[in-house]
Amino acid sequence: MKLFDFRPKLVSSLKNYSKETFMSDLMAGIIVGIVALPLAIAFGIASGVAPEKGIITAIIAGFIISLMGGSKVQIGGPTGAFIVIIYGIVQQYGEAGLIVATLIAGVLLVLLGVFKLGAVIKFIPYPIIVGFTSGIAVTIFTTQIADIFGLTFGGAKLPGDFIGKWLMYFEHFGTINWWNTAVSIVSVFIIVITPKFSKKIPGSLIAIVLVTVIVYFMKLYGGIDCIPTIGDRFTINAELPEAVVPPLNWAAINDLFPVAITIAVLGAIESLLSATVADGVIGDRHDSNTELIAQGAANIITPLFGGIPATGAIARTMTNINNGGKTPVAGIIHAVVLLLILLFLMPLAQYIPMACLAGVLVIVSYNMSGWRVFKALLKNPRADVTVLLITFILTVIFDLTVAIEIGLVIACILFMKRVMETTKISVITDEINLHEEQDSSLPEENLVIPKDVEVYEISGPYFFGVATKFEETMAQLGDYPKVRIIRMRRVPFIDSTGIHNLTSLCEMSHKDKITVILSGVNPQVNEALEKSGFYELIGKENICPNINVALERAKEIVE
Repeated sequence: MKLFDFRPKLVSSLKNYSKETFMSDLMAGIIVGIVALPLAIAFGIASGVAPEKGIITAIIAGFIISLMGGSKVQIGGPTGAFIVIIYGIVQQYGEAGLIVATLIAGVLLVLLGVFKLGAVIKFIPYPIIVGFTSGIAVTIFTTQIADIFGLTFGGAKLPGDFIGKWLMYFEHFGTINWWNTAVSIVSVFIIVITPKFSKKIPGSLIAIVLVTVIVYFMKLYGGIDCIPTIGDRFTINAELPEAVVPPLNWAAINDLFPVAITIAVLGAIESLLSATVADGVIGDRHDSNTELIAQGAANIITPLFGGIPATGAIARTMTNINNGGKTPVAGIIHAVVLLLILLFLMPLAQYIPMACLAGVLVIVSYNMSGWRVFKALLKNPRADVTVLLITFILTVIFDLTVAIEIGLVIACILFMKRVMETTKISVITDEINLHEEQDSSLPEENLVIPKDVEVYEISGPYFFGVATKFEETMAQLGDYPKVRIIRMRRVPFIDSTGIHNLTSLCEMSHKDKITVILSGVNPQVNEALEKSGFYELIGKENICPNINVALERAKEIVE
């Protein structure tokens, strides 16, 4: 269990397990299983696969994530965030391509956990997360318009892109089915008002049961048969399929690798965010690396049975907590409940109206949009707003893979720009005010800088983004003192480009017969300079612990 620092929460949770805890987990697991049912069906259909594949994912992935995961209460399964990605893969590469992409993503997630990169995922800028989450929400809503209004396209295939979809919708809006629209509106209304009457039973489940029964009797006794159901479009297999390993070849892996990275990154972000939110509620601390290994294992095994990508689902995780879930046993029970539903009740799903599922997904997209957070972020600094809007627009207009790649690049560039702006280089040629100093041992009076000596103060990281600032500052002065003192007391780190720049500066200074002295170098920077061989160039006698010693050394050289 110590290998790769892999510590499933189930192991520690079972050490002091009691009957009372089991009863709490049992009730929570049953409720979460019922809550997960309509969402799993809706996510499966919206992703372009058969409805039972959403449930298969919730069963297998939910079981593995609870069994192996690093969170006590995390519930895993299909989520709305993956709908757009999965649909695109299925349309372009088919379900075989989806299996390959999910397998690769699973391996990547395991590697992230093995190499202890769980903490790194948390440093992805918040505007990027909000941008593509809101973008996904808009895209999910867009995909449901046809089912909400019952539009028909005369055999034409609905375009895959956002703009193409809306142009097609407007072109065929005259084919609207008002019965379908009414079913969607009623479904949304039921979901919205349910929390006012029931906190335990989810509105999506109540809406699906009530609306399905009403539509069934309308068709049976009213002759209204213009409301499409799941059974009109899909053949439901109420069984767990056998595991099938897809044919793997280098061409397929090469084509699907970028998409697999997107699945892995999105899965890691969503699962760790969900686990973090859960920690805040239950007062626990999840193991992010163990959680990533579990997520990876789930995404390696689940597609072999025809499942789709899975991750931690924050809505189901919170439902688990709110209904008394204490340990991963609740998540395992939730998977068992879904398995029983698949085996014995799944044929009933054929009567569920497509418009009702569209209503469920409208609420999912609304909750995912986080429009209040999006609106609040628009008041943040311009750089954050730029990243937010670019990520959002790219997610909606193009796809999530492009959005994440470009969003991360822009965020990195803006981060470097901010660091460059915070790193300052100042020149002192007369005297140093000791009231502002921390590394001086003579606090009584100001230090006078001798003639032919210049003091350069660097404040901030000395890395590739600011390495040329020093050269620019000296070029503006254009003079040739006998000694240059470089104060580095406020330099927290230096990279290889900074070392190279400093080395070039010293070499040019030596050609101009100028001695360079370093003052107040911190241990980390000192170690980096020493390893690079820089001190052999400058001479150890010119490395001074503080400005007092540096000025004394400068006086010796000048005199």
